[in-house]
Amino acid sequence: MADETRTPAPAAPVERAAAPRRGHVLRLLGPAFVAAIAYVDPGNIAANITAGARHGYLLLWVLVAANLMAMLVQYLSAKLGAVTGRTLPQLLGASLGRRARLLYFAQAAAMAIATDVAEVVGGAIALHILFDLPLLLGGVIVGLVSLSLLAVQSRRGQRPFEAVVIGLLAVITVGFLAGLVVDPPEPAAVASGLVPRFDGPGTVLLAASMLGATVMPHAIYLHSGLVRDRHGGGGSPQRVGLLLRGARLDVVLSLCVAGLVNIAMLVLAAEALPGIPGTDTIEGAHAAIAAAQGPVIGVLFGIGLLASGLASSSVGAYAGAEIIRGLLTVRVPLMLGRALTLIPALLVLAAGAEPTGALVMSQVVLSLCLPFALIPLVVLTSRRSLLGERANPLPLAIVAWVVVALIVALNVALVVLGAGGA
Repeated sequence: MADETRTPAPAAPVERAAAPRRGHVLRLLGPAFVAAIAYVDPGNIAANITAGARHGYLLLWVLVAANLMAMLVQYLSAKLGAVTGRTLPQLLGASLGRRARLLYFAQAAAMAIATDVAEVVGGAIALHILFDLPLLLGGVIVGLVSLSLLAVQSRRGQRPFEAVVIGLLAVITVGFLAGLVVDPPEPAAVASGLVPRFDGPGTVLLAASMLGATVMPHAIYLHSGLVRDRHGGGGSPQRVGLLLRGARLDVVLSLCVAGLVNIAMLVLAAEALPGIPGTDTIEGAHAAIAAAQGPVIGVLFGIGLLASGLASSSVGAYAGAEIIRGLLTVRVPLMLGRALTLIPALLVLAAGAEPTGALVMSQVVLSLCLPFALIPLVVLTSRRSLLGERANPLPLAIVAWVVVALIVALNVALVVLGAGGA
């Protein structure tokens, strides 16, 4: 990237929050909980259930490692917004020439579409499970409801939108933890899954898929914008320091919740689904869980999946609007951005594509797009000309680059091994 990042283009006007006062860190919580929705979306559900059904607790350690990596990545994105008052897409748009910016936007648009395919398809599957609705009709309903969620942000501001999304996150958490409350797992069996190991090439591929479904590019682009929209960013050193302390706590708490949900999915599948045929699809997994633990748990599973699709779809559309605004320097209304990314998802359903297969393919696209978000994030947050004394110190920069290298390598493995097995 060119050194033009030293003087980035002015940010779009945002509603600047009042300066937080010392000791009020808890009031800064919220943005990371919105970004955390990306970590409990239908793609995660498919990957984690598959891992638990096929291999029991074997790959539980992958979720723990992925969650720790995600905490670092999301904190760096939040720090970028808190220190500069600008988003990752805005800074990229200011540092790239016109042609490079358009190419970058093309891959980001593909990422936004793939994200929406996963979210809308997942929500449609949930409505089919709960009410036996046709998938296309379910997709339309998910799209309309997510539009109404975005209307909350457009008309009432950031905090009411955060409250709605956090409420949906609570529903997701209850939906996927209920089965474990009814039938708690053996602690020793869970502990055995924390030992890093594989069992053949298939588990390596599945581990890469789980990681690819966990660290999501749109959450990386979005988090800096969520912080900017809530707090404005920048200001005195004391103000920025308080924002960063709040961001760290926000990220740790929100991703602990998301990590617990992901672990619950895998444990639930390891307990209820091993050796049962047909659990390689979400519908099959739901049927097996309902048969093993009762219809109430089956309904709660479906409700959790529906909340996941609705929340992640609206958050994904929010990310798409931020990307367009930053890379094309055009302020796109959230509702219009939602409509643009919804249409391809509905076309996938209308074409009769196998829904779980569509989810898997969307994860492959997201895997290919992930380095385009990760690498600039680490470059920009390590640049003293941009962040000054808040730039990544050398030890943190080294850890960040190791994490980036590992994530990119595993996502490449996912694509290459997946193509080889096709």
